[in-house]
Amino acid sequence: MKIAIYGYGNLGRGVECAAKQSADVELIGVFTRRDPATVKTLTGVPVYSVEELQNFRSQIDVLVLCGGSATDLPKMTPVLAKDFNVIDSFDTHANIPQHFAGVDAAARSSDHIALISAGWDPGMFSLARAYSTAILPEGKDYTFWGRGVSQGHSDAIRRIPGVVDARQYTVPIESALERVRSGEMPELTTREKHLRECYVVAAEDADRATIETAIKTMPNYFADYDTTVTFISQEEMKEKHSSLPHGGFVIRTGKTGLNGEHTHSVEYSLKLDSNPEFTANAIIAFSRAIWKMKNRGDVGCKTVFDIAPADLSPLSHEELVRTLL
Repeated sequence: MKIAIYGYGNLGRGVECAAKQSADVELIGVFTRRDPATVKTLTGVPVYSVEELQNFRSQIDVLVLCGGSATDLPKMTPVLAKDFNVIDSFDTHANIPQHFAGVDAAARSSDHIALISAGWDPGMFSLARAYSTAILPEGKDYTFWGRGVSQGHSDAIRRIPGVVDARQYTVPIESALERVRSGEMPELTTREKHLRECYVVAAEDADRATIETAIKTMPNYFADYDTTVTFISQEEMKEKHSSLPHGGFVIRTGKTGLNGEHTHSVEYSLKLDSNPEFTANAIIAFSRAIWKMKNRGDVGCKTVFDIAPADLSPLSHEELVRTLL
């Protein structure tokens, strides 16, 4: 499978590393909106301007889109799905149905295949919720994220005028997590499950109060949470907030038996040293899957729910049955 990367930030570099670990994947190049001469890749793969992308249509099996969910992907994915098989990691949960519809129409118009919202949440956590809900129909789902850096939320802050750099940490509220794990099945609001900690480097002439208000009132990102905003220097950002850890838990507690007399808990958890690198590895697996599906004649937009587990793996069906079943 020949892939190309569109956008070369933390996620793009993660995809580059993930491709190197996959024997069935060849990375043919990185496409950037910056001057290609200023971009140096980790593995020496060629860098091209996005203006040259159309020249590579016949060489790219799957184009991996590594833009941000706030402003890039809503425009980028539908446009590029008209000319390429594409995959993205769009993670604004509330807007996924709208994004899916636009990408699906674009991909079907030219017989391409696409997959949106690949990664760990949405992505692997989505599958955990689907499996546990199907198995325990009488119950409740709970998702906790962190403590870790959210790339999408950090990117959203960086788009605010006057912000030079930003990191946003999602922090689960331990008392809520303990109540869920105890089997209590509490009703929890968004605000009762997580805190959001924001560390921001502001431009010298920026109005910090305006920036803080813009962050705390941002819909779909911060408005529904207790959010703290701390302004720091670029030096402190580099020293204390340069890594990108993340993780979290999907928990479903449910009842079985004639009268619901037995309680069960299913928990799926991740602890990640590097959010973008793990997300990138998931993207490579789902790229493999949609390329297999395209070769079987499938078109249109897909989500992780549409992917057969066998299509994610480079192993043959016989190898999967023999070694993993």
